[in-house]
Parts: sequence; structure tokens; C-alpha cells
Amino acid sequence: MKQPVQTTLAPAAIGPYSQAIQAGDTVYVSGQLPIDPATGQFAEGDIRDLTRQSLLNVQHILESVGLSMAHVVKTTVFLADMNDFAGMNEVYAEFFAAPFPARSAVAVKTLPKGASVEIECVAVK
Repeated sequence: MKQPVQTTLAPAAIGPYSQAIQAGDTVYVSGQLPIDPATGQFAEGDIRDLTRQSLLNVQHILESVGLSMAHVVKTTVFLADMNDFAGMNEVYAEFFAAPFPARSAVAVKTLPKGASVEIECVAVK
């Protein structure tokens, strides 16, 4: 069975999808924009600040089902500008330790709400 995951510590979904879905021991976290759930607005600052907010949103969703970033096995990072890769990568490294999750990082033409970064992941208990 799949169970929706919902926490107020991450922004609400902006469409017909769940923040995450838990299916057995696996949690699929939807792409997290750098939205501060307290304000409903993008975090202020550069790509480092925006990446941090996206990853904090992921972290809060995982924590709501008793998991941590150490449970993440795969991430996908979407960037509006690949020139932001180094800054994103710097902050990304603060959230994960070896063995690091598998990862894809891709540049996309646009992201929802004009975001600079969006991060999704898969975590396993």
C-alpha cells in the first residue's frame, strides 16, 4: 500500500501530488523547491541558500516518517542554470556523508514558479 506523507515543516504541494509517498520501506520525496514553508516564498539569497532550503524541506519530510538524510539512496537535482552546480554541490555535501547517495544533476529550461533549483529523492528504511 502507498501512504501519503505530509508535514507542515515543508511547503504544501502546489499541484495534484503528495509531498512524498511511502510504499513499504521506501519513501519517494517529490521535488522540493526552495520555498520557506513559514512564508510560502522562496528563501532569500544565492544558489547556496536556495539549495539549503530545498534540502531542509527534504529533510523535514523524511523526519516526519522517522527517517534521516542517511536513508537517502538516490537524489535528482534540477538546476535552471548549470553554472550554479558548484554552489549547489557545496551545500549538498553538508547534508550527506559517505557512502553518498546516487545522484543525477541536470539543467532544465525552467522550473515551477521560476525556481533556480529543485531536489527530489528516494529513501529506504
